[in-house]
Amino acid sequence: LAPEAFEAESAGFEPRPINPVVVKVMAEIGIDISSNKSKAVFDLVKKGEFYAYVITVCDESSAERCPIFPGVTHRLHWSFEDPGAFTGSEEEKLAQTRIIRDQIRQKVEEFIKEHRS
Repeated sequence: LAPEAFEAESAGFEPRPINPVVVKVMAEIGIDISSNKSKAVFDLVKKGEFYAYVITVCDESSAERCPIFPGVTHRLHWSFEDPGAFTGSEEEKLAQTRIIRDQIRQKVEEFIKEHRS
């Protein structure tokens, strides 16, 4: 959404295959993540890179497990449900995941508007 201003990385606590429901709902808005590989957040920490912002998106019940990144000046927490935990039919999972996708996009757009130099 703002590649000229921000570089984003993504990682999780326990790398696992990309959720196919998430792949589908992202494709609906023209974003192909089908070839993405999940990464462990602790691998990012071990690289020792410095981040101006770390935004965690796990739900509140997992927030206390979020790691500390060296040199981080700003840490934000946006609580979202994990699409991997959704139950129901395929269509119900797609509908719930679309909601999360759109909520995340809205938060990212707000972040960009507020922090763009």
